[in-house]
Amino acid sequence: MDYSNRHIHSEMDDESQESMDACGDSSPYVPPHLPPMPGRERLQIQKSSVCSRAYFVVVMVFFHVYIINIIGLLFYVHYNNSPADIVSADGDTSASSSGVDSRLSPSDPPQQDPELDVRQSFSLPRIEGIRVGHVQRVSLKPDRIQEMKTLSLKPLLFEIPGFLSEEECGVVVQLAQLKGLMESQATVPPGDQEEELQPLLSLSPEETFSLLDLDQDGLLQRQEILSHSRSRDGTWLSPENLRQILTGQEASPAGVLTLEEFRRVCDGMSQHPLQQRGGTRRSQPKRKSRHTWLYQGPGSHHILHALRNRVTHLARLPSPLVELSEPLQVIRYEQGGFSHAHHDSSPSHPETTCSHTRLAGNTSAHTEISCRYITVLLYLNSVEGGGETTFPVADNRTYEEEALVQGGVDLTDTQQSCNRGNLRVKPTAGTALLWYNHLSDGKGWMGELDEYSLHGDCPVTRGVKWVANSWVNVDPDHQRQARYQRLVTHRQEGEPGREERETPLPHSNHHQDL
Repeated sequence: MDYSNRHIHSEMDDESQESMDACGDSSPYVPPHLPPMPGRERLQIQKSSVCSRAYFVVVMVFFHVYIINIIGLLFYVHYNNSPADIVSADGDTSASSSGVDSRLSPSDPPQQDPELDVRQSFSLPRIEGIRVGHVQRVSLKPDRIQEMKTLSLKPLLFEIPGFLSEEECGVVVQLAQLKGLMESQATVPPGDQEEELQPLLSLSPEETFSLLDLDQDGLLQRQEILSHSRSRDGTWLSPENLRQILTGQEASPAGVLTLEEFRRVCDGMSQHPLQQRGGTRRSQPKRKSRHTWLYQGPGSHHILHALRNRVTHLARLPSPLVELSEPLQVIRYEQGGFSHAHHDSSPSHPETTCSHTRLAGNTSAHTEISCRYITVLLYLNSVEGGGETTFPVADNRTYEEEALVQGGVDLTDTQQSCNRGNLRVKPTAGTALLWYNHLSDGKGWMGELDEYSLHGDCPVTRGVKWVANSWVNVDPDHQRQARYQRLVTHRQEGEPGREERETPLPHSNHHQDL
């Protein structure tokens, strides 16, 4: 009996040992101390496990592969849906539209087919407002971080203190005074509107040349002609005359028009080159102010050029859009000066065309409208009394024309109801306001007019008020915007000696250059 038991136990030990060796673990299992049962010997039993080290390794491998796949999927979704790292047509990389610590850094321009859809060349990213009162940090100047505060979501409106320095504000004011300011026009009553064009006073070719020559260098360049055709001071170059002047400029060996050459071009025109449209735009606000336009292109004052670049970085838009937009408008409101509430841009209709891209259109029969995607308002001084910028319907739940008249008071009349506006911003020197005049179309381009962008200027009660408007012009028809940019870029590249003329000139004081 003892021999039989010992034989069985020996076979069990051999099988247990083989099982443990197959699992790669030969360490014996030592059970807790138990008193030996009478008549039997203690057995040394080893633990057998089928999920030992090899099984653990397999499980961990599959777990890590699963985690890696999840991380890869998250990165794919992020980089294919995020608005970050939008590359513009000129190779600038825009910051994410979330806008925290946004910094723009140049990159190599991508090689693109000029005939591609403009949406494939660049899009129109928008800054996220998050909520009213939200503060974002932006980098607009070297080694300096500035704050940008959301003032409203309807319209999407931001305030950037310290956008300009005190010196820059003074330079812009002095340049405007040197250029000379003209009276801003008021709206003609609706019943007195006229459709025909009237000559602007009786300006001689010399006076017209001086008005078109924005940088006052005695040479009329293509950009100056196109910029003035986009001006909103009531003066216009008709499409026919515009093409005649541009043809004369192209025929010039130097690629620019001198005063003598401009006289010869004017002699061949059938009508006065500079015309004024009498009261055909009801969107033109009633105001009391004086204004002028300052050229910001190549050869302009370095501070004006720097301001344009700063606006480009702030708006996070491709630089060609900003460079081909209107010049800087500088406005002076004296005591009692104001402007009634208005929209800077206009709604688009099939029968209308944007004034800045009309040259690229195939017809001159359409009605011109302002197409301003973004407004950047710059306060050039702190006003002693009054002069606030008012947004009468900012962040209203709904927008209705009938609601603009409350208790017999018109909210668009800033002389009577400025204090009833939903949002008022007090002018502070160096502060900038940025707002979007249009909604997004959901496809990365400009959509419908944001009616909540209605704004005006309260009357100045003490002192004077200086402001500047920097607008970014965009055509809702992206194909027409693309044709316009190709047209201008092609002609600019063909101008002889353009590189020499575009070299920025050093400025030792404020009075060298307009």
